[in-house]
Amino acid sequence: MGGLQPWHWIIVIAVFVLLFGAKKLPDAARSLGKSMRIFKSEIKEMQSESGSAKPEQPTQITSERVPDPINGADGTGTQASTEPSSDKRPA
Repeated sequence: MGGLQPWHWIIVIAVFVLLFGAKKLPDAARSLGKSMRIFKSEIKEMQSESGSAKPEQPTQITSERVPDPINGADGTGTQASTEPSSDKRPA
């Protein structure tokens, strides 16, 4: 019940030959090999670039309260007004 048995592999190979043709399969395998080599070299290059870069200094976390534009400057849920409050209403 586990892995593929030899007759499974024969069926898979036969399907590939029927779909792609015997002449195109070596070209496809060659192209796949080139793609894998390029991919591996790019991964190695990315790893060497990240390893040679200087580690960044951690940012300092401050406990200052940042004004929240949605909940208001004081964080209570009311909008902070920049105009002085007055009880005068226009007539």
